[in-house]
Amino acid sequence: MRVILFGATGMVGRGVLRECLLDDRVTAVLTVGRAVTGVTHGKLRELRHDDLLDLSAIEDELRGYDACFFCLGVSSAGMKERDYRRVTYDFTLSAGRTLARLNPGSTFVYVSGVGTDAQGRAMWARVKGETENALLELPLEAYMFRPGYIQPMYGVTSRTPFYRLAYVVVRPFYPVLRRLFGAGITTTEQIGQAMITVAERGAPKRFLGPADINAL
Repeated sequence: MRVILFGATGMVGRGVLRECLLDDRVTAVLTVGRAVTGVTHGKLRELRHDDLLDLSAIEDELRGYDACFFCLGVSSAGMKERDYRRVTYDFTLSAGRTLARLNPGSTFVYVSGVGTDAQGRAMWARVKGETENALLELPLEAYMFRPGYIQPMYGVTSRTPFYRLAYVVVRPFYPVLRRLFGAGITTTEQIGQAMITVAERGAPKRFLGPADINAL
């Protein structure tokens, strides 16, 4: 299958990219974003594009793909709702609407999070929930990944300094956390493998929490 990946320079995106390049089910990967990963691989092509709200200039490059893994996102900490909505809702729907028109019926996997709720009290939960609902209205096979704690694997790191430090502190305790809270914990490796499986054969439901992701 041919896959488009948004957010390939982030922690989750880097993990997903790694799995796509390793998996024989994926024949081609196109990364789209304002920065490139610098990774070199025979089935990888990187497309640098600054304006994620307007993809019209690169539409011809986006045709003919089977799935999109949308891993682009930011922490809401310290952000105003307007700015957080721009990245979380506007960027995602720009990609979703474009791909629904160019590749109708293709798979679109969106990385959301545990606690997402369009009617929730937390700003981030509402915005992500509204994003999920809008994606489900498009002519796409859309799936919402709602991971909880994500353990980065194989040298993948977060771009957020605080999170990067937190992962370093937590890493020695990961085996214990896994035993205690296994159902709520997943890894960048498992997320990537689960996305490929969903693109290949779908999933029994549209909203997938940590245990669902791990099972896939």
